[in-house]
Amino acid sequence: MPGGERIIDLSDAPARLSISHERLVIRLEETERPACSGAESWSEVTVPLSEVAVVVLSNPRITITQPVLDGLARHGAAVVVCDGSRLPTGMLLPLHAHGLATQRMGFQVNASQPVRKRLWQGVVRAKILAQAATLDACGREGGDALRELARGVRSGDPENREGQAAAAYWPRLFDDPNFRRRREAEDANRLLNYGYAVLRAATGRAVCAAGLHPSIGIHHSGRSNPYVLADDLMEPYRPLIDAAVVELVGLYGPTCPLDAEAKRALISVLTERLDAGPVPGAGGERRVLECIGRTASSLAAAFECGDAAAAASRLWFPEELGRPPSATDAA
Repeated sequence: MPGGERIIDLSDAPARLSISHERLVIRLEETERPACSGAESWSEVTVPLSEVAVVVLSNPRITITQPVLDGLARHGAAVVVCDGSRLPTGMLLPLHAHGLATQRMGFQVNASQPVRKRLWQGVVRAKILAQAATLDACGREGGDALRELARGVRSGDPENREGQAAAAYWPRLFDDPNFRRRREAEDANRLLNYGYAVLRAATGRAVCAAGLHPSIGIHHSGRSNPYVLADDLMEPYRPLIDAAVVELVGLYGPTCPLDAEAKRALISVLTERLDAGPVPGAGGERRVLECIGRTASSLAAAFECGDAAAAASRLWFPEELGRPPSATDAA
C-alpha cells in the first residue's frame, strides 16, 4: 500500500500543477486577475509525491502537465476529475504499484464463481452491519432489524438482502420517509456523490496497490465501468461517508451546499481512525485509508487461496465498522 495519506481537493481557486524534484508544486491564484491590468497573485505549496493519496481536480481553471500525472501514478496516487458542477466524472489509477501484480491478477481472473459468491456474501454482510451501526450512532431506529438481515445473508446474496437493507436504511438515516438514494437529486445526495467518489478513488488506489485489477469485480459488472472491484470493496465503508453527510445536514439543513467546508468534512473521513479489532498484525486503531489498504490485501489473499470457505474467512474489514456504539461513545 502506498504510504501517502494526503487528500488534496483543488476547488477553491485556479491552480497550476507541476513537478520539481519528486514534489508536487501547486500554485494557487489568491485573487482573480483584475481586468486588463496584467497582474496576477499566486501562492505556492509543495507536497512530496510520496505523501499524496488522492488529488481531486474540481476547479475549471486548473492547469496540469503530463509529468504531474505520471509522477502521481508512479507514487500510487489516484486522480479524480470533476465536471462543471464540481461533481466527479473520471478517475486515474496507478497500475504498477505491486511487484506481484501479474501473479495476483491471474488468481483474480481465475477465481471460481463459488469463491466470488462467498466473497460477495462477506461484503454484503459487512455493509449491512456497518449501516446498522451508523443508524445507532446517528440516534436512529432500525439497527437491530438490519443486523437480523445481515445474519441471513447467503452466498451470493440471492435474496438481495443488500437491497432490502437499503430500502429500510435510507429513510431512517435521514429521518425522511421519502428519501431515496438518487445520484441526480439536488439534496443530500450531492454530498453523498462527492464523498463516495473520493472513497472510490481511495479504494481503487488500494486495489491497484494490492496487485489486483480494478476492472475485474467480484459482483459488480459493466462494460462502461472500469472500476467495478473498487465499487465492490468500498461498500462496507460507505456508511462512514453517510454519517458525515447526516452531520452536515443536521448543521446546515437538507440543502447543505457542496462547498469547501463540506468537502473538507467528507475528505476528513478517510483520515479518521478505526478500531481494527483483534486481527494479527492489524489490531489497534488504524486510519480509514490504511484499513482500506488492508481490506484490498486480504482480498488478494482470498483470491490466491482458491477455496470458497477459506476465501471468505480471509476477507477482512475493521471491526469498528459494524460495531454498535458503546454507552461511553453515546455519551
